[in-house]
Amino acid sequence: MRYLKQKELDLASRYLFLSMAIAVIRQDRKHFEQGKFKIKEPYMELLGKMELEAREERKHLRLQMDRQKLQVVESGRNDSFTSFLFLAHGYEEKRNYFNPAIRKKVELILFELMRKSQQSSHSKSPEPQADHSNDLQG
Repeated sequence: MRYLKQKELDLASRYLFLSMAIAVIRQDRKHFEQGKFKIKEPYMELLGKMELEAREERKHLRLQMDRQKLQVVESGRNDSFTSFLFLAHGYEEKRNYFNPAIRKKVELILFELMRKSQQSSHSKSPEPQADHSNDLQG
């Protein structure tokens, strides 16, 4: 039986998958920091902007969830599925998600965050670029 309204489910699901995306970004940042990349800075900057964007959105979602007395918690997992418990209005609603579907959803959020992060850096007024073309010549 469904106890959650669709808007509540959408809100809690977005919070859940956004939290997972933040965890992936943090893990990827560690890999870049420890990796043998020639130039790490552009990737680290992009991941930093993505995390900031995601954390801002998650903060707003958390406030909405608190106002609506809505919670979501992981209740179990196996090789194929992960279960989550959605709590609202004194009711519990259990939902099972196919792990590859979770991965795809998080991937889509990462692409969305990447686009938002790039747009926010392009929308700022461009700073004048110094001509460094002679810096590389010996």
